[in-house]
Order: sequence, then C-alpha cells, then structure tokens
Amino acid sequence: MQATERVGQDVRAPVRLRSRRWKRVRTSALDSLRYLIIAVLGFVFLLPFLWMVSASLKTMQDLVRIPQPFFPEVAHWSNYRVAWTSAPFTRWTINTVVVTVIRIVGTLISCTLVAYGFAFTRFKGRDVFFLLLLSTMMLPYQVTLIPTFLLFHQLGWINTFLPLTVPSFFGSAFYIFLLRQFFLTLPKELDDAARIDGCNSLGIYWRIVLPLSQPAIAAVTAFTFIGSWNDFMGPLIYLRQDKMLTLSVGLRSFLAFGADSAGGSQIALLMAASTATLMPVVLVFFFAQSYFVEGISFTGLKG
Repeated sequence: MQATERVGQDVRAPVRLRSRRWKRVRTSALDSLRYLIIAVLGFVFLLPFLWMVSASLKTMQDLVRIPQPFFPEVAHWSNYRVAWTSAPFTRWTINTVVVTVIRIVGTLISCTLVAYGFAFTRFKGRDVFFLLLLSTMMLPYQVTLIPTFLLFHQLGWINTFLPLTVPSFFGSAFYIFLLRQFFLTLPKELDDAARIDGCNSLGIYWRIVLPLSQPAIAAVTAFTFIGSWNDFMGPLIYLRQDKMLTLSVGLRSFLAFGADSAGGSQIALLMAASTATLMPVVLVFFFAQSYFVEGISFTGLKG
C-alpha cells in the first residue's frame, strides 16, 4: 500500500513540476507582451513631441522637403534664440510663473483646509455639504463662463491677474475630494492622541496631517502647475494687453510678432518656442511622478 502511494507520488511530482514551469513561462510571456504593448503605445504618444523637437531644429528647406527627413541633417539651435527674441517671451514667462505660483499657493491652502474639515471634523450636514461640493464637478466650465466674466467685469478685474488667481483661494472640488480621500487613510489614533496632548484642530492640521500627506499634496501641486501653465481660456478671456499675456496665449499670438515671413521658418520657430515652453511641464512631471502616482493610488482606499 505504502509502496503504491509512493509510486503515485513519484509519478505526479514531474507533472506538478512541468505545470509550475508552464505557469512561469506563461506568466513571463504575458508580462513581456504587456510591456511590449505599453512600449509601442508609449512611442505612439511620444511621436508628436519628438516631431516637434525635431522640427524646432530644422530649416525652411528641411520642412518643405518631400519626403521630409524626421531628423535634421544639421541641428539649428539658433532657432530657439531667434524665436525667444522675436516676441516678449521673457515677459510672458514671468507672467506665467507669477500666476502659477499664486494658484499653487491658493489651491494648497484652501483645498487642504476644506479637505481636513471634511475628513476629521464632525458636524451636522457634513455628508450633505460634501455631496453638494462633488455635484459642482458636473457643471461644465462653459456654463459658468459668462456669469463669472460679468462678475469680474463688474469688479474691474479685467486685464489683471486677479481673475486667474483669486478663485484658487476658494478651493477646487476635485482637489478637495482627492485630499479628503487621502486624509481618510491616515490613522485616527494620531488625531485622538494629539487632542489628548492639548493640540487644537489647526495644530493637528499643520503638524500632523500636512507632513503625512506629502504624496497627495505633491499630486495636487503637479496637477495645479500643469493646469495653470497650460491654461489658455482664462488668459485669453481676461487679459488684453500683450505685456500681460501668459505663455499659452503668447504662443498663439507669436506669429503676429513676425518672426519670419517664410512659412517653413515660421513653423520651425513656432516649434522651438513651443518646445521651450513645454519643458518645465515635462521636468515637473518627470521629477514628481513617484509622488504623483502614490498620491493618486491612495485616494480610493477608504471613505
């Protein structure tokens, strides 16, 4: 009997071993296929950016040649200097930096405070107010565009940075939701222990919640930076003078400054200016991507 069981085990052992090997091979093949698909899709999405960088280094002859070479035979880095000096890009960059920094500060102050209130403070009607806050996310931007413009016009804020910066100090429903969901993942024991030690709500917010919420705060900062740096509609509607423009609107009016009457050269200079203005966004996302992904991944775990 024992000999028979031993023989059966000896027969089944190679079968289990082959099964495990097959599963490992299949898992490895699926992982390789998955990475290959991701790499191909990544290259497809990256191709327009690569063409923009390549076109920024070409001459008019390269751009009108058929078939057009993807990479220039000689890189003309002078296109960046000519493009930057053909329009007040320095002024536009300063305007964009000022608006972006104020927006980031206003968004972080308002959204973290409101999210802390929804996450750690118990008051009557809290869930109802939070539901109303989330419902505002369903309103399209175009619905509130005209009333908001009329309000800012009555306040005399047209052709100033106030319409672009002041609303950030009143919070954003999406960022409040993101931060509130992250705050709910923090241990409640920390809040209870701090209150036992005599710390008030503002002290808990400043000394405990914010230091532990760096991934979510970094994600909100990255979102706000990218949205403000690339904002086109706001500056287009509220800014009038050329010296007040931001980079997104300045790029659109770049051709009006007459870099060169030749179409190919204009395209090359426009691509050079676009690449230069896009690099801060690429660098911010590249260096903040770990915080960005971590902050987003924790928002749906609780609450």
